[in-house]
Amino acid sequence: MVNWLNGLLYGVGGLAATCLLLLVTLQEKLVYVPVIPGMSKGYPITPARLRLKYEDIWLTAEDGVRLHSWFIKYQPAVSGPTILFFQENAGNIAHRLEFVDLMLQKLHCNVFMLSYRGYGASDGFPSQRGLTMDAQAALDYLWQRPDTDPTRVVVFGRSLGGAVGSALVANNPGKVSALIIENTFTSILDMAGVMLPVLKYVIGGTGSPGLRILNFLVRSPWNTIDLVGKVKNPILFLSGLRDEMIPPSHMRKLFAAAHSNADRQLIEFPTGMHMDTWLRGGDRYWRVLQLFLEKHAGDRRENGSENNEFSLDSALTEDRIQNPEQPRM
Repeated sequence: MVNWLNGLLYGVGGLAATCLLLLVTLQEKLVYVPVIPGMSKGYPITPARLRLKYEDIWLTAEDGVRLHSWFIKYQPAVSGPTILFFQENAGNIAHRLEFVDLMLQKLHCNVFMLSYRGYGASDGFPSQRGLTMDAQAALDYLWQRPDTDPTRVVVFGRSLGGAVGSALVANNPGKVSALIIENTFTSILDMAGVMLPVLKYVIGGTGSPGLRILNFLVRSPWNTIDLVGKVKNPILFLSGLRDEMIPPSHMRKLFAAAHSNADRQLIEFPTGMHMDTWLRGGDRYWRVLQLFLEKHAGDRRENGSENNEFSLDSALTEDRIQNPEQPRM
């Protein structure tokens, strides 16, 4: 009996040690997925395939890593707004071109698509510190372009991109008009327990019921819930209620964490899943974005802010879009 019990304890200890080793050595490969399984790292198409006018842009991050990007221009040319788009985790910017094509058609804006380090044609390897520098390089570039109105730059991040965008806006409050976050997690620490439930007892973010004794091992915690609380710019939260990867409760918690922000809205789409909320949301999805941009990145010379505010509030009422002051947890 004693020998059997000792064997069991050694087995459990060995399994735990193996899990810890994998967590320490492979976590970047678990957090960042530059290549979709079964597909190549390269771009399957370019904006030219969709007849979009664009520029290949090469940036250099603060640490010297070369980054590839596309600046896609709306035709006929417009001075703004310009959306700085940060993509989801898996794949590269080419996989988001269908969405961006619709964005140009519906919103009449320019779009800057950044390829994170290690993704697409960009050099380097992804990390939280690295992606934060990548995002800063993209914003600095947009501020230097003579054909971009720096007062009308809106950051839009989906999933992982929402964490990247939140960090950028929190660090640059005077350089961004507004922030849009779609289907984003509260933190990677909380997502560890979602992906592998047993981890929630040893890894977790703020308010986690676990002991959080292994948090120090996580090199890319991406505490979005702490970042949004620091953002003073207007924030639009877009949440697909059928998100199969990130529980919709994460978006409600992010909304609640931005309670000190007087200009924040949570818009929920009942049939939206993690990657297709923009598709399932239909015209309502694009109308919300259009009105948000008009209000916070519109041409003040043509549209009075008072009129924009009235239009947005009216549309939200007509479409019965949820904007709860006390989000459901």
